[in-house]
Order: sequence, then structure tokens, then C-alpha cells
Amino acid sequence: MNHLVRLGTDRQRGSATLELAILAPSLLLLLGLVVLAGRVQVAAGAVEHAAAVAARDASLARTPAAAQTTGTLATDRELTAQNLRCAPVTVAIDTSGFATPVGQPATVTATITCTVTFADLALPGLPGAHTITARATSPLDSWRTR
Repeated sequence: MNHLVRLGTDRQRGSATLELAILAPSLLLLLGLVVLAGRVQVAAGAVEHAAAVAARDASLARTPAAAQTTGTLATDRELTAQNLRCAPVTVAIDTSGFATPVGQPATVTATITCTVTFADLALPGLPGAHTITARATSPLDSWRTR
């Protein structure tokens, strides 16, 4: 009879180890997804900020060519300051507002597309990169010569 009682208690042996072996990969995957979501949000904020700075800096330029250069340099500066590595980054500065006659409202628009890689996370089944696009518009001074 002692033998039968001992067999019943032995059935529970190792169950905690088995539960941990089943749950640990799931918890690690969940943690990886949280890190991935955080990275996407931080990158999106950085790209939006860079677009706003690029549009503003371009709107302060005197010529369309200077606006293109200033906007591109501002984008590079801001993405570097945010420690965001894009592979590749595309900057488009719409300077058509410079052709608007003086006295009429005009704007400059900066569009930035950044592809952020997640290769260092190495989560199975997830994409290795995510493309983020941000657009910002800044007004030109209506009474300044263009």
C-alpha cells in the first residue's frame, strides 16, 4: 500500500520544469514583441520630428536650391541626434511654394521615408525591417522676397 501512495506523488515530479519549458519561449517572444513595438514608436517619433525640423529649416531658406540642401542636412542632423539608423533614408523637399507670388500664402513640405531594421532582435516570424514615412509642412513668409 505504501508503494501505491508513493506512485501518486511521483506523477507531479518535474511538472514545474515542464511548465517553465513551455512558457519560457512564449514569454521571451512576448518580451521581444514589446521591444519591437517600442522601437517602432520611438523611430516614428524621431522621423516625424526630423520632418518637422527639415520643413522649418527649408522654409527659412532664400532659394529653392538652398531649401533642398538645408532640409536634407537638417534631416541627417536630426536622425543622427536621435541615434536612428535608416537603411535607406529618403528625403523629399517640396519647394513649389517658392514660385508663389509675394503676398500670397505658400508652404514648404518635407517628406521623409526611413527603413528601420530589426535584425538584432532576431525574432522568428517577424519582418526584419519596417518603413516609416512622415510629412511636415511649414509656411513661407508671405512678404519675404523669394
